[in-house]
Amino acid sequence: MAVALDYRTNSDTKPPMDFGVRIRLSVMMFLQFAVWGSFWTVLNVYCDKTLHFSKLQIGSIYSTMALGAILSTMFAGQLADRLMSSEYLMAIFHLLGAAFLFAMAKFTDFQAVYWSALGFALVYNPTLAISNSLAFANIPDATRDFPTLRVLGTIGWIAAGVAVDYVLGTGAEASNKPVLMGAVLSLVLGLFSFALPHTPPSGKKGDAIPFIRAFGLLKDFSFGVFFLVSFAITIALAFYYTFTNNFLTDLHISNGASVQALGQVSEIFFMLALPFALKRFGMKGVLIVGMAAWAVRYGCFSTAHAWIGLVFIGIALHGVCFDFFLAAGFIHTDNKAPAAIRGSAQALFSFLTYGVGMYIGNLIAGYVAQKFTLPGGATDWPHVWAVPAIGAAVCLVIFVVLWRDRQGKVEDAEAPALPVQAAAASPTDPGDVGQTAI
Repeated sequence: MAVALDYRTNSDTKPPMDFGVRIRLSVMMFLQFAVWGSFWTVLNVYCDKTLHFSKLQIGSIYSTMALGAILSTMFAGQLADRLMSSEYLMAIFHLLGAAFLFAMAKFTDFQAVYWSALGFALVYNPTLAISNSLAFANIPDATRDFPTLRVLGTIGWIAAGVAVDYVLGTGAEASNKPVLMGAVLSLVLGLFSFALPHTPPSGKKGDAIPFIRAFGLLKDFSFGVFFLVSFAITIALAFYYTFTNNFLTDLHISNGASVQALGQVSEIFFMLALPFALKRFGMKGVLIVGMAAWAVRYGCFSTAHAWIGLVFIGIALHGVCFDFFLAAGFIHTDNKAPAAIRGSAQALFSFLTYGVGMYIGNLIAGYVAQKFTLPGGATDWPHVWAVPAIGAAVCLVIFVVLWRDRQGKVEDAEAPALPVQAAAASPTDPGDVGQTAI
C-alpha cells in the first residue's frame, strides 16, 4: 500500500545553509520577481488607457508569457540539465530580456508591442524554472530552506509594485515607465547572475534526454493528477494577472499596483509558514487549502459590488493561493524528480502551469471579459469573476477525490517507447541534494 510522503521529518539533521550562498540566492530571487512585478500588474492599464488596445488584444499580450513557457521552458530545462551551467543561462536570458523590455517600452503599435512582449517571454519564462532548480541544487533541505529564499522573490515583487506608485510618480501605471524599470532590473540581474553559485549540469552523458524523462514522470497516476490539476488551476490564475488592475480602476480604487502588492505582503507570511504547514498537514492538505483559496478569492471579487471590502479580502488571499499551491508544487516536484532531470522536471511544471495553463487562461480571460463588456464600454465584473471561481471549485473536487501522495521519488521516469534512451538511463541517486528526507 502506498504511503504518504512524510514532511514531518526533523530538518535539524540537515546541515545549515551556507550564509554566502544564501545571500546570493536571496538577491537572485528578489530581482527575479522584481523584474516581473515592476510592470506585469499594470501593463493592462497602460495598454487600455494609453495605447487603447481592446480587451482581446490585452489578453493576447498577456498570453505571451505563457507562450514563452510553452516554447522555451523545456528547452532551457534541458540546457540546465545537460549542457550549460544554470548561472550562465540566467545571465544570458536576463540580458536579452532587458533588451526586449526596452523595445516594448518604445513601441505603441499593437503588433510591435506583442512581438517584443513575446520576445521577452521567451527569455524570461525559462528563468522561473532555472532559478528554482539552481536554488534547489544549492540548499541542504528543500522543505526547510526553499521558502526562506522564495519569500525574497515576493518582497522583490512588492518593492517593484510600490515603486511604480511612489517612485515613478503619479500616472506611472498608465505610462511606459514600469516597463522601462523592468528593463533596468533585468539588466542588473543579468550581470549579477555571473556571481551566482556555480551550478553545472546534473545529467550525465548517456542519460535519457531529460525532456523525455521528465514527461515520463506523468506515468505515475498521482503525479499525473497533480500536474493535470495544476494545469487547470492556472487557467483560473490567468484571470487575476490579466484583469485585476482594470477591475480596481473601474471600482475607482487608486494606486492599484500598491493595492495588489497587499497580496504579496500576505504571500510573505504564508511562504514562511509553508514549511510548518507541510509538517502539520502534509502536501495534500496544503494543496487543498491553496486551491480552495482560489475559489474563495474569485467569489469575493464576483460579489464585491455588495461590499467593497471583499476586494481587499480577495487580494489578501493571494498568499494562500500562490504559496500553498504553486510554491508547494515546486517543492513537491523537486521531491519526486530524480536528480539528473531536476531542471527538466521543474521546467515541465512551469510548462504546464505558467505555460499551457496560463496561455489558455489568458485567452479565455480576454474572451470572457470581452463577452461581458456592456454596450457603453463598462465591464460586468461579477459575471467575469464567477467563471474562474467555478473553475477553481471544480479543480478542488477533482483533486480531493483522485490524488494520493506516494512514498519516494518517481523512479521510472524513462520513456519506454525509445529503447536506446531507456537502456542508457542511469539509476536514481538516493542522496540527491535538496531533497526532503523520507
